[in-house]
Amino acid sequence: MRAMEYVRPATPAEAVATVAARPGARFLAGGTNLVDHLKLGVASPETLVDVRRLPLDAVETYDGGVRVGANVLNSDLASHPLVRSRLPLVSRALLAGASGQIRNQATTGGNLLQRTRCVYFQDVTTPCNKREPGSGCSALEGYGRYNAILGASPACVATHPSDLAVALAALDASVVLLGADGERRIPFEELHRLPGDDAATDTTLGPDELILAVEVPTTEAARRSAYRKVRDRASFAFALVSVAGAVRVTDGVVEDVRIAWGGVAHKPWRARRAEAALVGQALTADAVRAAVDDELGAAETTPQTAYKVPMLRNTTVLTLTQLAEEEVA
Repeated sequence: MRAMEYVRPATPAEAVATVAARPGARFLAGGTNLVDHLKLGVASPETLVDVRRLPLDAVETYDGGVRVGANVLNSDLASHPLVRSRLPLVSRALLAGASGQIRNQATTGGNLLQRTRCVYFQDVTTPCNKREPGSGCSALEGYGRYNAILGASPACVATHPSDLAVALAALDASVVLLGADGERRIPFEELHRLPGDDAATDTTLGPDELILAVEVPTTEAARRSAYRKVRDRASFAFALVSVAGAVRVTDGVVEDVRIAWGGVAHKPWRARRAEAALVGQALTADAVRAAVDDELGAAETTPQTAYKVPMLRNTTVLTLTQLAEEEVA
């Protein structure tokens, strides 16, 4: 067993200072991802900085939206009245993820920073650029049913596992961060990155930066939103594909639409080309199909992943057309 130091800071600033001073340190929140990696030998930090007890567990309104502390449990967030009424997409995405036991332990910040569930990343006996840069990507020639079809690279074809992250990408959320240089906010879309030549780096965060909160605007489209996840079994399974959709239709014409996809890329994929194609149009199944196909023009598939294209198309059509019908009703 490898020895490691355990630190429990009293404030967010103390937590950040501790990690900044110790290059081998990692933040620990709910532990539902990191503890697995400790057991598997995927992660071996020298110091664990426990941030779970920091006062970052409030769900509250701010000017224009809902602010969610990084330590809010997934189960509490999914059931919170503010979220259920103003951001139903967030609630539905959380309830589609993991199991009830894990939702009772997992935190908002930790959920967003969980690493891929690629079988090769979690198997230390196989080459993986994300785990060991320069060693190669076993998924390129191996079992690839879950692989990315958008934004991948020869260095990595893994997908991001978070359902919550897909929902937040669709809703134009912002992330509040604290680092050694102070506090900053970034658009949620800038939190995660595509692999490029550096598969080991999942996010744009500095090594000492701590998520304090997520701020989500409560627009009219956000109130009419849904999340649909296609998976191998009804619970405790990661997405083959998933769709986060929000739409506002006036007189039969799309005024605002948000689309984000999960299970298809190294980060939640905001389908902006598809959105642009739908604004100003009648929201019909044919229009959504055409918009999705426009977005998927850049998709790269293999015989193992080709099924994701029609699955994603059909799931997006179903999600958006049902939302439009509910609005009319």
